[in-house]
Amino acid sequence: MSKGRVGYLFATAALSFTVVFAISATQSAEAQRKSLRWATSNTGSYGYKVGAAMSTILEKALGGEYTVTVQPFPSTTGAMKATMDGNAEIGYTADVGMRSVYDSLAGFKNYTPRKGRLVHTWYAYPMESFMAAPAKTAGQYKCWGDFSGKPVFFTTAGFMNWLNFRRIYAALGYKFNHVEIDPSTQADALESGSIAGAVAYTTAGRSLASYWRETEIRSDITLINPCPDEVKKLTAKGLKPVEVNPKNAFSKNVGVDMVLGVPIYFAYNVRADMPASVVYRMVKAFYDSRESLAKQDKGFTPLARDFVGMQVGGIGANPDIPVHPGLARFLKEQNAWNDSWKVAGN
Repeated sequence: MSKGRVGYLFATAALSFTVVFAISATQSAEAQRKSLRWATSNTGSYGYKVGAAMSTILEKALGGEYTVTVQPFPSTTGAMKATMDGNAEIGYTADVGMRSVYDSLAGFKNYTPRKGRLVHTWYAYPMESFMAAPAKTAGQYKCWGDFSGKPVFFTTAGFMNWLNFRRIYAALGYKFNHVEIDPSTQADALESGSIAGAVAYTTAGRSLASYWRETEIRSDITLINPCPDEVKKLTAKGLKPVEVNPKNAFSKNVGVDMVLGVPIYFAYNVRADMPASVVYRMVKAFYDSRESLAKQDKGFTPLARDFVGMQVGGIGANPDIPVHPGLARFLKEQNAWNDSWKVAGN
């Protein structure tokens, strides 16, 4: 065999070895990366959109140690259970959902997590719940207490805003008289008087639910604010109302320049067994990215405006639920820690 032929074969073998070695090294590195499965609500939902956006930031913050994959579930309850059962590491939830877990209510009745319950970790965006009435009868309602015992559609039974007003009424000592209707018939129900009022809500102070968009087009409605004594009682219960500019959500005049809504804090929480260093780096990365996130998606505006306050608000709604050590470290650095809160694992 000629020297040229031998050299060619040697070069080819060397190249093949290099390629195989490189592929093996890459596969080995990939195999060594840990997995972080991020359970969200269904595709197309805002909860899924947020999870997908944050997953890239999280991977970068963790320096390539983890591969983050977003896994959608048909419901928030499904995402929460998947995380608590060990089928995901980060779970989509909300403060009202956390209450249901710890009180064994609704979808968590007789439920025992295989791995452990979720703890306060990262609150991402709010949804604000408030009360509305037909414009023609709005003069009858000066406070939320005027709806006590009256037939009201508090949004679909079991949904987050329905749960939110359940706890609002419990905090205020009012009678919760829910009338279940098809949301698409809400305008007709308000106009006919079969319901005295209906709960409206915005996401991050801006987005209005599609059926509410239809309602405001087909009928004239007026938003009813809670009275000062109601605001005081709700604040004392950790349910402090926030201001929402109705012009950012409604296309018509709704009778008030500013509406007060009780926020639901939507979160992506983890179990207590997630390393504190991972959670701290996650929260810190999201904090550092807050301004750029708001520029990309106005839904992040409340987070950018008061990132720390949103974490405090989420914890404050359920102060008896433990706080992950990673989040606790972050809040202590921000001088926002409350010594009455419990750190998970302590």
